[in-house]
Amino acid sequence: TGRPGDELSQTLEDFLGSKLDKEPEMIAWGAKRSPATYLDRINANGAAIMMGNAWGDTIFPPNQYASFYEKLAGPKRLEFRPGDHATAELTGLFGLPNDTWTSTRRWFDRYLKGERNGIDTEQPVQLKSRTDKGYEGYPDWKSVGAAKNRIQLDGTKKVWANVDSGANGGITLLSNALDQFLKLPPTVSVPLLPRTFASVWQSERYGSEQRVRGTAELHTTVTSTKSSGTFVAYLYDVGPLGVGKLVSNAPYTFHGQTPGRPFPVDLELFSTAYDVPAGHRLALVIDTVDPLYIEHNPTGAQLTFSSPSTDPSHLSVPLREK
Repeated sequence: TGRPGDELSQTLEDFLGSKLDKEPEMIAWGAKRSPATYLDRINANGAAIMMGNAWGDTIFPPNQYASFYEKLAGPKRLEFRPGDHATAELTGLFGLPNDTWTSTRRWFDRYLKGERNGIDTEQPVQLKSRTDKGYEGYPDWKSVGAAKNRIQLDGTKKVWANVDSGANGGITLLSNALDQFLKLPPTVSVPLLPRTFASVWQSERYGSEQRVRGTAELHTTVTSTKSSGTFVAYLYDVGPLGVGKLVSNAPYTFHGQTPGRPFPVDLELFSTAYDVPAGHRLALVIDTVDPLYIEHNPTGAQLTFSSPSTDPSHLSVPLREK
């Protein structure tokens, strides 16, 4: 609806073109416009800030919202619900009932009009699971996934780059909208994933429901045949027939590594709220191509994922406490 200026147009061109030599300029451009840059001034002003976003926002992932929220010192509220960029708020544009708009009006009534409507006495972190209809309240973000389930990523697995294994994050806006309205996330048959192009680890079958809440964290050791590369990690809820429903994912790109030399990787997957039914497994899948992300895998590249005894690889999955 707007006309981008020359500076924005150039920055977008550099970003979408993966112009690494322009990276410092792009970071500086973003920092100038980021509220995180002015956090001290925001806190000094005592601003009352409410933030609402969708779990599947493909432009502004939830992780950065949560990180910024935790640093705010004034009155604050954080809401996450299913959807993608603007889809969670869409119905409000047409005057239809919408949770985000309702909360926003209540927040403004409290902190602009001074009405005592109770929003400031509620738990400030409000989450709606992608697999449930209700909201959950928490005192802060760190309480969301207070319990941890560590999945060991044993063995050594190799994948060839530049081939899509079939695991992917879906289609921008469409896939997360289907997840929001119909509870249909991207799926894949985990047993049929070609192991030449995808590494797979699975947990045991869970005897009880696993309520994933927050940010899953991957730690692994990577060895590449090239100095640059990209891989994408996916977390799936796998049912008895081997069909995996996407719980979360995240890409990782590296540059300047020595070919053949192992290096450690720590990667945060995108924060989410998802309930894994009893009798299901969690699976971690790693491949190198996803239509959602720009990748930097040279022709003929191969990636090896290992788990040294001195630095075991694992996936830490945050769970809601019983």
